[in-house]
Amino acid sequence: MTELVTITVEDGVADVRLNRADKYNALSPEMFAAITEAGEKLASLPGVRVVVLSGEGRGFCAGLDFSSFKGMGDRERKPGAEATVGAAMSAELPENHAQRPGMVWKRCPVPVICALHGVAFGGGLQVALGADIRIAAPDAKLSVMEIKWGLVPDMGLTQTVRDLIRLDVLKELTFTGRVLSGKEAAELGLVTRVADDPRAEALALAREIAGKSPDAIRAGKKLLEESWHAEPAHGLALEASLQGGLIGSPNQLEAVKSVFEERPAQYTDVA
Repeated sequence: MTELVTITVEDGVADVRLNRADKYNALSPEMFAAITEAGEKLASLPGVRVVVLSGEGRGFCAGLDFSSFKGMGDRERKPGAEATVGAAMSAELPENHAQRPGMVWKRCPVPVICALHGVAFGGGLQVALGADIRIAAPDAKLSVMEIKWGLVPDMGLTQTVRDLIRLDVLKELTFTGRVLSGKEAAELGLVTRVADDPRAEALALAREIAGKSPDAIRAGKKLLEESWHAEPAHGLALEASLQGGLIGSPNQLEAVKSVFEERPAQYTDVA
């Protein structure tokens, strides 16, 4: 069986690719599990400094596999169906299994850059929104498409998109399922920027970030993720705590030395 998500690591950059090209990388139950497993593996894989997430074939991800919907319209609603999502949640993590393929990238301790081409519909878009940075092809097609199936977005959208675009804009996209181009998505803030070759651009950016102190990069992601919606006291305390751990550390001293010696820095990976 073809591996549904492939991972290759070179010079600190993990190249992660959704690998179900014949189905536009659509989200089958197995694909959900494979994406989550990849994210969890990379969170602790030695030597990884940056992750680039992209899709093989003609698009990033077409969303939920259409076959998952077969028979749904004829199925009777069962008593207690509302509780199924809550039942899937674990004591350790706030999200359920369906939300994990997007949220796993937010929890990843290193930056995650998502390259979008072709389509990123519904759940596919929500997986991409879990990344720290998104680079899209100008003609990529993005949509909060759940309304097409009579549903709401339920893969972490409320947590990943709230700092990216205005609430009224998100409501319009959620209520209509309107398809955006990569260019319009960038103008709205849904993606970071556009590039004719988003994967190449993402890999180039990843290599640049991988050349910085891995300690400081990890601390920077932790700082911003944990403080953005926190009380001022928590954010300020976290700044001081993380900075205190960096100052005088081997990689921080190497950063300073490399500047004064006018040479590339040679950093040690986080254990």
